[in-house]
Amino acid sequence: MSPQELLKDLNLEVYTASWCPDCRRLERWLGEAGVPHASVDIEAVPGAAERLERETGKRAIPFILVDGKRWVRGYHRELAQRLDPDLLVRELLGAAEG
Repeated sequence: MSPQELLKDLNLEVYTASWCPDCRRLERWLGEAGVPHASVDIEAVPGAAERLERETGKRAIPFILVDGKRWVRGYHRELAQRLDPDLLVRELLGAAEG
């Protein structure tokens, strides 16, 4: 199954900023994979950065809010390429399951 098919029923909000290279990488992959999502620019949306920090305890981006309930880091700092699409799909599906 494609990422688009696997993730189609999830409500994904990507917390991002224009200056963030990991954010651009994630957004590019989501677009190329046809995964529906909303982008929340933490510098343009009032309260977005504060919500992210309050709920995750982190100031790093990108983070993905899954179904309005659970947060998933949108990058893999431990990997040289910074993003593993297969791992991210598993993490998103796991967050949706609770």
